[in-house]
Amino acid sequence: MIETRNLRKSYHSGEAMVHALDGVDICISAGEMVAITGPSGSGKSTLMHILGCLDAPDQGEYLLEGENVATLSPNRLATVRNRRIGFVFQSFNLLPRVSALENVELPLLYAGRSDARAVALQALDRVGLADRQRHDPSQLSGGQRQRVAIARAMVSDPAIILADEPTGNLDSHTSLEIMELFARLNRDGRTIILVTHDPQVAGFCSRQIRFRDGRVAEEAPSC
Repeated sequence: MIETRNLRKSYHSGEAMVHALDGVDICISAGEMVAITGPSGSGKSTLMHILGCLDAPDQGEYLLEGENVATLSPNRLATVRNRRIGFVFQSFNLLPRVSALENVELPLLYAGRSDARAVALQALDRVGLADRQRHDPSQLSGGQRQRVAIARAMVSDPAIILADEPTGNLDSHTSLEIMELFARLNRDGRTIILVTHDPQVAGFCSRQIRFRDGRVAEEAPSC
């Protein structure tokens, strides 16, 4: 489903050049649940932004279901981000002044779906928050806000969910609940790729890819 070939990405930091990705080759099959691990600054989040079509590499290729992402038009990239990939972030990234239900239905409204409200309510129900649909984020706990974020990520029925430190702002008990939810989504057939510093979180995944200094330092058998 996902293959990268010699991905390279560099940034200027003051007068220094930082090689965030320095020749990264990975392969992730459909239906896998993969943890991207490694110390801060090792390139994990840069990779996730490229996999999510939020950024482009300086060099190398990113193939998504066999399609070279570099050849896609801006409109096609927007469609991929909206319909084929779901995003979950450490800080939840919820709109603060609207309800949980309105946050979840937002991707469907962008896609022009006439059934956005009903489908969003189904997604909230799947994460156990149908009874909190009218609450805004300030009225929800951290774990509930992350569940809303996961409902929003899966509401368009994407094949891939990318999660960047999804338990980073949660206590250990809530983190376990969130990871059990990800595991259930994976059993339902979604490909899950998550960045984490937490060995317990990484342990939920069938495979771990460890980064160091912009390179793959250690990887379990891949496709």
